[in-house]
Amino acid sequence: MANSSRLSFWAMWNLSFGFFGVQIAYALQSANISRIFATLGADPHQLSFFWILPPLMGMIVQPLIGKWSDRTWCRMGRRKPYLLAGAIVAVLVMVLLPNAGSLNLSKAWVFLGLNAAMWFGLFSLIFLDTSINVAMQPFKMMVGDMVGEQQKAKAYSIQSFLCNAGSLFGYLFPIFFTWMGIANEAPEGQVPPSVITSFYVGAALLILCVLYTFVKVREMPPAEYAEFHGITTPSEDNNREKPGLFRLLLSAPRTFWTVGLVQFFCWAAFLYMWTYSGGTLAFNCWGGETDTASRAYQDAGNWVGVAFAVQAVGSILWALVIPHFRNLKTAYVVSLLIGAAGFASLFFIHDKYIACGAYFLIGAAWAAMLALPFTLLTNALEGSPYMGSYLGLFNCTICLPQIVAAATGGFVLKLVGSQAGMLLAAGVFLCIGAACVRLIETKHQN
Repeated sequence: MANSSRLSFWAMWNLSFGFFGVQIAYALQSANISRIFATLGADPHQLSFFWILPPLMGMIVQPLIGKWSDRTWCRMGRRKPYLLAGAIVAVLVMVLLPNAGSLNLSKAWVFLGLNAAMWFGLFSLIFLDTSINVAMQPFKMMVGDMVGEQQKAKAYSIQSFLCNAGSLFGYLFPIFFTWMGIANEAPEGQVPPSVITSFYVGAALLILCVLYTFVKVREMPPAEYAEFHGITTPSEDNNREKPGLFRLLLSAPRTFWTVGLVQFFCWAAFLYMWTYSGGTLAFNCWGGETDTASRAYQDAGNWVGVAFAVQAVGSILWALVIPHFRNLKTAYVVSLLIGAAGFASLFFIHDKYIACGAYFLIGAAWAAMLALPFTLLTNALEGSPYMGSYLGLFNCTICLPQIVAAATGGFVLKLVGSQAGMLLAAGVFLCIGAACVRLIETKHQN
């Protein structure tokens, strides 16, 4: 059988360990971006707009990374050059982004209603999200390349575990450094030193973890890869017409589209969580606080990291449960419904500790989103020479819902009347996503 060889646990661990560092960076971004831009002066109705360009860049970049890496065979490997390049750029941007408020240009000139510091932060966010995705996607591709079908659920679960463990660190950094004595307050329009320090430390851990995987993992050379997957070698395939991304999209398996439909509602829900958790907790649990320069608001911002860390713990524990489900679709539905209950309950909760319990439930949905879509899709693509291209295109099912949710967030906020209402809407989205799971067809009808 083409891919009957099995990898050891530690081989799969090394394959995804760099994801731990990448996710620290991603967690710092998702937990602190709304806080940073609110501090720089953004109105709550504008916050979702700051999340449009990053996924838009991801939709452009990820398919290209997949297509290029499918054709890359060099001494460094096939996917590894891209994850290293993405990590290096992410490190540079992580050093710059939290210093946007220190430009002291907010009163110097205004352009289209946004101050210069905010424009600097916006473009830094674009590059940060793009580079993180460039570094993140090759890890998913390498599992598809190097792990046999029987081990993919386990390999992606290990990746999910490392991802959530990284999130745990990233989410807790601001409150940890505040506890260490680093100031959590700053002059109006500037980011607190506790957040800046968190980004610096996260950048260092990101590059160290990626370098570990880069050194430890040996990607298959073309002939070995072809034998493993039972396909022709690249040299034998050179004379064949190579389809473009649009043509590949038209011929994508049905699983691509049905899993993508579930993804749409899931990622829209989590975009709302990242955008509106800070305002929700500040208002519900800190006595209706809305002044972004106040200590209470910044304390609530730190607590967002704690809540997201609890979510990561929930994800880690649930990632251990998912492989024990006999039916992957059942695991998907149960996970999303548990997460929906967590989102909906936040609308009614006014205690910060009880709120953490809601985020623990949300972790079940996050664990499923990290592991199950890629397990289902790579199994459907088994033997395809365009694995990277398809996974790059599949990233659009992550980016597009974030763009739609970000573009309509201000309008929806007016409809629901509060930032807590946005989290209630996120719970509804996860319920819809769970209902759509039944449309997915799996290779072995799992």
